[in-house]
Amino acid sequence: MDQLIVFLDAHWILVTAFLVVLSVAVRYEISRGGTGISSQQLTNMVNNEEALVLDVRDEKDYKAGHITHSVNIPNAKLVDRITELDKYKGKPIIITCAVGQHSGSAGRQLRAAGHEKLYRLEGGISSWSGDSLPLVK
Repeated sequence: MDQLIVFLDAHWILVTAFLVVLSVAVRYEISRGGTGISSQQLTNMVNNEEALVLDVRDEKDYKAGHITHSVNIPNAKLVDRITELDKYKGKPIIITCAVGQHSGSAGRQLRAAGHEKLYRLEGGISSWSGDSLPLVK
């Protein structure tokens, strides 16, 4: 413990810089609308934590192929239909889109509506397909 105090005293500028960078990184991740997860983590969360997979792609793209049991609310209609997700408050919601571009904005809207456990599939459906995982048509 004494060594820690000596280190902090001797390198206070370094410690301060580290804390600033850490806080910026945390704020950035929060602003992205949820924590990024992999396809494997998505599968584990759906199987073990009863997570909802929310697909925010257009209906046409959703019908062309989607993750099993996912719910489709297009990003353009999310503001109007967000109350449909009220029954999932307190449960993990994993947001996915085509390549990960729109899931962050959807996550921010869900966070503003009171949802807390928000995750984004990194790389979207293209990542899911790239991992050779099945899509339902």
